[in-house]
Amino acid sequence: MISKLKLTAMGVMAGLSASFGATAEEITIATVNNSDMITMQELAPQWEESTGNKINWVVLEENVLRQRTTTDIATGGGSFDIMFIGAYETPIWGAKGWLTPLDDFANDADYDFEDIFELVRNGLSADGSVYAVPLYSETSFTFYRKDVFEKAGIAKPTEQITYDEFAEIVAKVHDPDNGVYGTCQRGKAGWGENMAFVGTLANAFGARWFDMDWKPQLDSAEWNNAITYYVDLMNNYGPPGASANGHNENRALFKDGKCATWVDATSAAGDVYNPDTSSVADKTDFFQAPKQVTDKGTGWFWSWALAIPKSSTKTDVAKDFLKWATSKEYFTTVGETKGWVSVPSGTRKSVHENPKYLEAAPFGETAKNAILSVNPADPTRDPVPYTGVQFVAIPEFQGIGNYVGQQVAAALAGQMSVEDALANSQKFATREMSKAGYIK
Repeated sequence: MISKLKLTAMGVMAGLSASFGATAEEITIATVNNSDMITMQELAPQWEESTGNKINWVVLEENVLRQRTTTDIATGGGSFDIMFIGAYETPIWGAKGWLTPLDDFANDADYDFEDIFELVRNGLSADGSVYAVPLYSETSFTFYRKDVFEKAGIAKPTEQITYDEFAEIVAKVHDPDNGVYGTCQRGKAGWGENMAFVGTLANAFGARWFDMDWKPQLDSAEWNNAITYYVDLMNNYGPPGASANGHNENRALFKDGKCATWVDATSAAGDVYNPDTSSVADKTDFFQAPKQVTDKGTGWFWSWALAIPKSSTKTDVAKDFLKWATSKEYFTTVGETKGWVSVPSGTRKSVHENPKYLEAAPFGETAKNAILSVNPADPTRDPVPYTGVQFVAIPEFQGIGNYVGQQVAAALAGQMSVEDALANSQKFATREMSKAGYIK
């Protein structure tokens, strides 16, 4: 005869099985290896424990992530239930019907969709529907070493300087004998790697990807001036092997005290200013990304966000994770466990209004204002038919941007001239735009 105690225990186990075993799911998430996403992986067991579900993380380098997710979603492969994608892919893939709409998030009072900055919401939408929810958003500004500038007798710029003026500063602070390079800029090939910086640099020099008839402009004098400047700057004042360094590599170099200046994502500030992760946390300051012949398009706009492919068979569980991972409560959890300086920035109004965040993050207000000042609809000196600052919001850009990035990286590495790199890029872009029907 079974005891009453044993029956009770069996009942409890059955209940646990029903709530965790029978209904539990494992979702697969493809993510980039940036620090904010690494933090999410560290905190995700809280969601797993509260729901009984499990996560299979697929953590990839940025270029590889883009290749894998693009291939999988275009073929309906179904390898992932959640993808980290950005402001380029989301509206294009959403319009193609490749992503699950997340409009129900807007009706969830607890989620507070209106707390997300309008610019960010719009950048992750297509045809009136939202297709991804953001973890963080960013523009670019110039990180610099206060101690190195002070030693060289250089005052912090209070207005937007030109790239020519930036080069003069870089030359003065370049001190490789003591392990400090004048500047560290992205060199690793990729439309979201070196071309994120190079695209804004080209904008500053008055360049554009296409004219109003969608004809590529990569062999223009403006592009030549920009890339020649970039190659000379990095070869004279950058670290060795710069053509292999992307965002993460340069971030590590800067945090290790190896770079006097670095023009890159505002979202990196939480890591750079964190004394637990950075050796220069108390020596870092920032100023606006430089301009040149124009100030249009000199700071990019980007969001890293979470989306659910239409091919996922676990949409409800995936949505539950998205709500947890981008909720107001999640950002508070990051602040309380990792320090408020580390909270993902540029996404939620409540973060940038939080006194704890503002006290811990001296860059917070400046970064927010810089992000909200970006106008992707007016990114260049001369008129263009496209939107996007460091990218062009058309499906063909991924292939074109990657190819141009390869050519620019080859020029930086001394494998070809700037002229040849841009001539190759012009031919490739013209062929692709003709095949796609943009050029008649």
